[in-house]
Amino acid sequence: MNLRLGLFAGVLVLTSAPALAEVYRNVDAQGNVTFSDEPSDGAEEVRVKPVTTVTLPKPADVQEPEKLRQVAEEEGSAYSSVRIVAPNDDEAFHSGSGDVAFRVASNPGLKEGHRYEVTLDGQPVGQTTSDTVTVRNVFRGTHNAGVNIIDENGVQVKTGESISFTIHRPSVNN
Repeated sequence: MNLRLGLFAGVLVLTSAPALAEVYRNVDAQGNVTFSDEPSDGAEEVRVKPVTTVTLPKPADVQEPEKLRQVAEEEGSAYSSVRIVAPNDDEAFHSGSGDVAFRVASNPGLKEGHRYEVTLDGQPVGQTTSDTVTVRNVFRGTHNAGVNIIDENGVQVKTGESISFTIHRPSVNN
């Protein structure tokens, strides 16, 4: 019995190793930068940020656009509005790190299985069931942001008005 438990524990450790993988950065004498999952002399460990994931519609749903459109209209009619609460439209602000916290709201609140999806310059950048999505390292300049409500299949059921904002960041040259 202990042998089986030991083998099972060993397999678990080996299969979880990729999830705990570290990344190392090394610069050679000529200034070439290499990255590896194995440490070497002079290499420094790099902390990798978690990946933002976005749920896309399932292929089966996309193949039935008329049914999908009907379901989206029914679910979307349950909401009178969805909007970005912060930042304000045409707001300009400073963010040294480039992080932007989007606060969103809908009337009524989210239904079971639905999520808010924030878009930045037309691209989805985050989803949440709470009222806040933080987008990291946004480039300086003026951007357009939007908010949608998506269902459990990743289908947009309600779209809010987009806003424009300007983010000021220190130059990398300074």
